[in-house]
Amino acid sequence: MLTENPTTILFITGAFVSNRCWDDWKIFFESKGFTTLAPAWPYKDAPVDVLRSRHPDPQIASLRLTQLIDHFENIAKKLPQKPIIIGHSIGGLTAQILLQRNLASAAIAIHSVPPQGIMTFKFSFLKAGWGPLGFFTSTKKTFLMNFSQWQYSFTNGMPEEWQEKAYCDYVIPESKLIVRDTITSAAKVDFQAAHNPLLLIAGSADHTIPESLNYSNYKKYTNKNSITDFRVFPERNHFVLNQPGWQEIAVFIQDWIGKLPA
Repeated sequence: MLTENPTTILFITGAFVSNRCWDDWKIFFESKGFTTLAPAWPYKDAPVDVLRSRHPDPQIASLRLTQLIDHFENIAKKLPQKPIIIGHSIGGLTAQILLQRNLASAAIAIHSVPPQGIMTFKFSFLKAGWGPLGFFTSTKKTFLMNFSQWQYSFTNGMPEEWQEKAYCDYVIPESKLIVRDTITSAAKVDFQAAHNPLLLIAGSADHTIPESLNYSNYKKYTNKNSITDFRVFPERNHFVLNQPGWQEIAVFIQDWIGKLPA
């Protein structure tokens, strides 16, 4: 089992939110014997209120997907062994790409933005993505999700007071360019290539990355000698990492890791 030896988990955050969203996950997996790290994205290693005060931030606005992937590739390469990479949303896409580059012993993509070529025209996906794509607005300025957008795109189905607290705790400015890059060749994956174990997790209530989009992502992987698994959790929205009951998903991931061959 992978957990028989000291194992590092590298958490990769998605767009729009602070890397502090992994704080409870780090505590959980460290209590199970893992070493964990959840580095910030480039230009985002600061408290939420500081990052918001910089909006519209031209430095964050300039960030591209290739820079993000290279940033986490460099972190992974410096570790003493290949980490298990767990990513959410664009972090899930990054995890898939780093797995393709053979930089992860295993990868878990939670409500992942899909690689290039996988698309849906589901209304919730188009509505949630319109603002972040920032069409007809300057890409030199960051996008900061307003509360109404947050309610629809991330925390749908939760009580309003929880939505408000989550908005204050986690929401930060984002690059419009990095969101646009997810449909370009920067997000390309060779689905036929052999790869280390991959688990894709979806949520039935996610407006931003619908369950069907994650399933299409899963079905694209065709290498029969590689482990590729898929799991849907009911009533999980895009705030899945901090939505009440997140521990159920963490336990499932821990069990999945524990069943992998050495």
